Order: sequence, then C-alpha cells, then structure tokens
Amino acid sequence: MKEFTINRPDQQIRRQLQEKIDNLSKPKGSLGRLEEIALQIGLIQQSLIPALSRPVNVIFASNHGIADEGVSKSPKEVTRQVVYNFLNGGAGVNFLARQHGFELLIVDSGVDCDFPPSNILIDRKIRKGTRNFLHEPAMTLGELEQALSYGAEVIQNCYRKGFTVISFGEMGIGNTAASSMWMTLLTEIPLADCVGAGSGLDKAGVTHKYNVLKTALDKYTPLYPSSSIEIMRYFGGYEMVMAVGGMLQAAELGMIILVDGFIMTNCILAATSLYPEMIHYCIFGHCGDESGHRHLLNFLKVKPVLDLGLRLGEGSGAICAYPIIDSAVRMINEMHSFDQAAVTKYF
Repeated sequence: MKEFTINRPDQQIRRQLQEKIDNLSKPKGSLGRLEEIALQIGLIQQSLIPALSRPVNVIFASNHGIADEGVSKSPKEVTRQVVYNFLNGGAGVNFLARQHGFELLIVDSGVDCDFPPSNILIDRKIRKGTRNFLHEPAMTLGELEQALSYGAEVIQNCYRKGFTVISFGEMGIGNTAASSMWMTLLTEIPLADCVGAGSGLDKAGVTHKYNVLKTALDKYTPLYPSSSIEIMRYFGGYEMVMAVGGMLQAAELGMIILVDGFIMTNCILAATSLYPEMIHYCIFGHCGDESGHRHLLNFLKVKPVLDLGLRLGEGSGAICAYPIIDSAVRMINEMHSFDQAAVTKYF
C-alpha cells in the first residue's frame, strides 16, 4: 500500500502571521473568514507573504456497478456523456474554470468508454466501472492500491508543472450512493442521515436508494479486517479512491486543497481516517444541497466558505469559492499596516 508522509504545518510562524493580520489597517477580526483563510494559507506555505499560482481542477471519472440498482435519477451512460461535455468545454465546471482561471484536467479512472485522445484527458482506467457492491465488493484490494497510486501520480505531475492550488472534482453516476456508505461506516452517522437525492431523486426514489443501501450494509461482510481501507475498497468508486490518493499526495507536497461537495468531502473523510493531519491543508469550498453534506462537515468540524445550494459536483463549488480565497491572500499582502497607512491603531 502506498504510504505518505504528512505532517501538520509548522506552527512556529503562526504568531508572526497573526500579528501581521492583526496589524493591518482595520479593526481586529473585522475581515472574519478572510483572516482565518489567510492564516491557514500562510501556515501551509510557511510564509508571511503567501501566494496563489496556477490553480487546477482535477476531475476523476468512473462508472459504478451500484448504478444498476436504480439509485440515481440519471442513467449510468450519463457518466460517459458528461465526460464528453467536459472535453468539449460545455459543462458547468468548464465555464467556472474559464471564469476563475483554473486549468482543467479529466482523469478517466474507470469510465465504460474508450475516449479519443485529448490534451486535458489522462487515461488511468483501471476497469470499465466498479462491481455492484449490493452483491460483491466494488473492487479488489489490488485495484484500490492501484487507484491510490494513480491519484498520487496525477497530483505529483501537477506539482511538477507549478500548480500550487488544487481542487478535486468527480463524475460518476451512483457515487452519492457509494459516498453515503463511506459516510455511515466511517462516522457512525445513521445511514438515513447520509442518503440524499443525488442528481434529483424524488421522495420515492430516495426511499428506494436507502433500501438498496441498507440491504448492502446488512450484507456487508469484510473480507479483510474492517478498516478504512476495507470500507473504501468494498463500497468505493475508482474515481473516489483516486481522489483520496491525490488529496494525500497534495497534502504531502504542501499544496492548498480546495474541497468541493458531498462526494469530495467523503473523500477527505476517508483520507483523514488514514492521515488525520492532512485536513490542515484543506479549505472547504461550500456546503452543498445533498442532505448528508452538512452532517459530514459538522462531523469534521470544518466551516465551508459558501452555502449556495449547489449539488453539481465536478469541483464547481470549490472553484466558486476561489475568489474568496484570493481575497484572503490579497488582504494579507496588499493591505497597509497601521504604521504604513499612518492610521492610529484603534483597538
């Protein structure tokens, strides 16, 4: 199993960062979350003048066997169709990436399609979709190990190209079902509180989804000692496990990780169950409209930047939050101190 070295950012610089923020020409604490974010980024980068450069949104995509059970409003072929939409520049994440200056990379982790070559498509297909976890584990332990390594490799290459800010997105019909299983097993939050509408199920559809997942949960018999790895393997998607590997690699490299919605927050949940210190590198972009997302954020004890009722996925909410993060960095770098501004300190 691939191992990572992830330490909490050195705290020695915290006092200097906080003094710099407090001595900007404003009432102490008056810029709220901007001050918190600036402090976090300064700690991650170990710098009093933190910088954002070359943000990238990496989308991992894969089919899910559990989609055969009707747990999603969308049919499973939508996974392939949406990936084509990414490649053609017409998806929701595309306009957001253009608007906010993100480069976009798509990783075929296990889509049931052979795509033509593209300069933004990375082929790391493990298999054309996971197995149906209602009847058997979604993947083998070897496939999980491969997915973690592939995800890490993709992020290593991003780092070598000079990306310092990375958001993670996903595409895979059925992955809110897989995420609900990770959530209930890794948090012990009741399954009913973890299951939502996904891409648009009505009340009857959510009930059916819950019943399918409850049956899978009741049948769950770990083949290996029950652990985070076994839960990921049994119920996960290839795109989800690759995202976990990518997130852990980004934390090891000291990159700023922007976290998207319900599925990607579950990937952070899995990643922190393996390496708890990686959460210090994460900024949570938003609280989405999937019912379990707020419960999950509360469990992790984190505060999202935005709350816009989004549930698209793809990294869209993380990218939407980026201008706020940019404002935080501009604040610490561009605001004058009281001395520079010749303003009497008024706190």
